[in-house]
Amino acid sequence: MKFGILAAGNIANSMAKAVTGIEKAGMAKIEKYAVASRELSRAENFAKKWDFEKAYGSYEELVNDPEVELIYVASPHSHHYAHARLCLEHGKHVLLEKSFTVNAAQAEELIRLAEEKKLLLTEAIWPRYMPSRKIINDLIAGGAIGNVSSMTANLGHSLAHVPRMVRPELAGGALLDLGVYAITAALMVFHEEITDVASKAVFLTSGVDQINNITLTFADGKMAVLYSNMSARTDCRAVVSGDKGYMEIQEINNPKDILIYDREGNFKERHPVPEQINGYEYEVLACIRAIEAGEIECPEMPHSETLRVMRLMDQIREQWGFKLPCEEV
Repeated sequence: MKFGILAAGNIANSMAKAVTGIEKAGMAKIEKYAVASRELSRAENFAKKWDFEKAYGSYEELVNDPEVELIYVASPHSHHYAHARLCLEHGKHVLLEKSFTVNAAQAEELIRLAEEKKLLLTEAIWPRYMPSRKIINDLIAGGAIGNVSSMTANLGHSLAHVPRMVRPELAGGALLDLGVYAITAALMVFHEEITDVASKAVFLTSGVDQINNITLTFADGKMAVLYSNMSARTDCRAVVSGDKGYMEIQEINNPKDILIYDREGNFKERHPVPEQINGYEYEVLACIRAIEAGEIECPEMPHSETLRVMRLMDQIREQWGFKLPCEEV
């Protein structure tokens, strides 16, 4: 499968590393074929670094290349809708970086187009695809911490110096970049309907959310308290609590260790995650499996879950009165 990357920024390098590892390990039939940037020199430097066959100085050239089959869209959130649509309209399967779009209306339109074109479209939010997800679910289902009633999750990094994070025209802010991981952590554990959402945010002078706190209450009485911060490093943990103990998940966006404690807080056992290239490989492999099976979504992150997350983030931003310049579909 000939693989293309749209936008040659930092996260595209992580994806290129993963695909390189897949190729070397023979994990799947995939070829680093083409990369596109708005600056040809940038695309050429990227292609040389990662050994891509083609480098294009426009996204239109990439999508018009008949050899390209699957495109990873790595542009800022503000441009996800337009760039994914461009790919779909030209018959390309799409792995779309999180957050999927800036709002649910855009997400719904992209999914409708993918269905119409019978093309794979899936969100590149890596914890959904990782083996750690099954480890966590199996431990909970097996009663490792008893009956679960609540969880906390947070993600924070010092990113206020990164232009795309602070610019509203690029859909910056903590929620769409970091908070989406805390939300994802909760929704991978709790599957019931959300009956109440309470949230607050602190904003930068540029107008985007710097820090946010979200409390979700579910129909079965369970609760998740979530937090993200783009101006400081947090411990980036999730803690799932049950009546027989609790589970600590270290690094919620790319889990390192899963630790079990008893009800008195005594450490019981450690469950390491499998060694990986860098974690991005799992979403690529999921795409390949889905495309080969003729599917338009990945079971690890079906369209229904993408829409669930986007609608929740719309609700949260509505509570804050926070709209982005790129809200219109």
